[in-house]
Amino acid sequence: MADKQISLPAKLINGGIAGLIGVTCVFPIDLAKTRLQNQQNGSRLYTSMSDCLIKTIRSEGYFGMYRGAAVNLTLVTPEKAIKLAANDFFRHHLSKDGKLTLLKEMLAGCGAGTCQVIVTTPMEMLKIQLQDAGRIAAQRKLMPETVAAGTVETKSPTAMQLTRELLREKGIAGLYKGLGATLLRDVPFSIIYFPLFANLNNLGKRGIDGPAPFYVSFISGCLAGSTAAVAVNPVDVIKTRLQSLNRGSTEDAYSGVTDCISKIMRNEGPSAFLKGAYCRALVIAPLFGIAQVVYFLGVGEFILSFLPKKDN
Repeated sequence: MADKQISLPAKLINGGIAGLIGVTCVFPIDLAKTRLQNQQNGSRLYTSMSDCLIKTIRSEGYFGMYRGAAVNLTLVTPEKAIKLAANDFFRHHLSKDGKLTLLKEMLAGCGAGTCQVIVTTPMEMLKIQLQDAGRIAAQRKLMPETVAAGTVETKSPTAMQLTRELLREKGIAGLYKGLGATLLRDVPFSIIYFPLFANLNNLGKRGIDGPAPFYVSFISGCLAGSTAAVAVNPVDVIKTRLQSLNRGSTEDAYSGVTDCISKIMRNEGPSAFLKGAYCRALVIAPLFGIAQVVYFLGVGEFILSFLPKKDN
């Protein structure tokens, strides 16, 4: 993307539109991923992604699969816009004569991943509580032995209620719980994703300087996204566990990243770090495929072309 100069407003529009389309398409799979990652030994309610989605529809209805979607749809625009725009910014300033070494591509991805956590961490914090609320409620009904004695069932809170509660009790730090784990996930993800995408996309270019067809950008985005998603899935499991505020009486609580790693290894084994990996790949692949298609089709530039231009 270093060879394609795009204005900042166009980058923000492209990233936002891509995020909205992508989240709408894959959110139910993301919900299944969160619930599969959060369930621990002794409180397993779901056996697979399809089992999770079927049970969710039966107990919560069709729209139960979209718990927490409003948070994502609200914040995914700035998140994806920051990620794509930051990567393009760093690639542009690190490039020499329009060319980048692999190390500089990775540095650009690192910068993009670091910038996006400003929005990603609170978004994920709220989304996980809303997504996992249905699992906790289902445990009360189907597996009452996993619920602490005397616990009173409460109505699932809204995103605004959660935000107010976290800010009141813990301040802004409450929304940024799991920041370290989010950085450990998103920075390596971007280091893998952006260079891999750029190199795969270059293979499909028409000629030396010609742009790649949109289907090449889509396939490159899907392949790079799914590869990076599976590679960082162990950290995603840790992040999800750390950010979950509610859990069953038989489920472990964690004080930090190292405590989480040691307890998962001791109680569930190394395979637990791959929970939800295929779900995450199914979420990220089309999400970033769509993002790159929107980006390279120039949807943002097309929208901006209708705005009146200022006279110099």
